[in-house]
Amino acid sequence: MQRYWKGYAAYSTIGLELVLSVLFGLGVGWWLDKKLGTAWITWVGLGFGIAAGYRSLYRALKRANSEARRSEELASKTRKKYHEEDRPKH
Repeated sequence: MQRYWKGYAAYSTIGLELVLSVLFGLGVGWWLDKKLGTAWITWVGLGFGIAAGYRSLYRALKRANSEARRSEELASKTRKKYHEEDRPKH
């Protein structure tokens, strides 16, 4: 049961990572704009924040697909072993 909770915890942070990445990039860009007296760095920071957020989302999806593939391979091996044991021996 604990294994399932760890899985839920790992994937429940995806949205939080996405939002915090965007907000961090936007905040740093805004701070640099105020510090340097420009008006375009906020947009660059926002772009970097969005890119960082989607990168973390992509990595989480890759990890989930890998775990699903491993789980399916294990289930397939288990089914195969079960059916091999079920055959009559000659």
